[in-house]
Amino acid sequence: MIERGDILSIAYLKKAVFTGSYEGMRFRFAVVMRELSGAEEEETGNGKQVLEITVWEGPYAYDATPEKKKQRRDFEFSEEGIQDGIHFLNGLWEAEPGKWQAAKTSW
Repeated sequence: MIERGDILSIAYLKKAVFTGSYEGMRFRFAVVMRELSGAEEEETGNGKQVLEITVWEGPYAYDATPEKKKQRRDFEFSEEGIQDGIHFLNGLWEAEPGKWQAAKTSW
């Protein structure tokens, strides 16, 4: 299982993208700007930083994997959001362990 210690700090994520893998499941943590809804945008005048987590089957890297094979989900960019993202990834792995384990040997 992926644990909090496996993912780098918020300070790191503010500056760089983090990629990792677990038993054939590849993942990417990236901070991105998202547009706010109409009322929210009028209030602040800009977008919102979110933690985008992308997951795909290995063995290939993010850039070598077609977009249609990637699954994305946004989380709050905070410690709680990182924890929620880890829970999300572990849930995906637990739901289909055979799929992910087969991916790690599909060179």
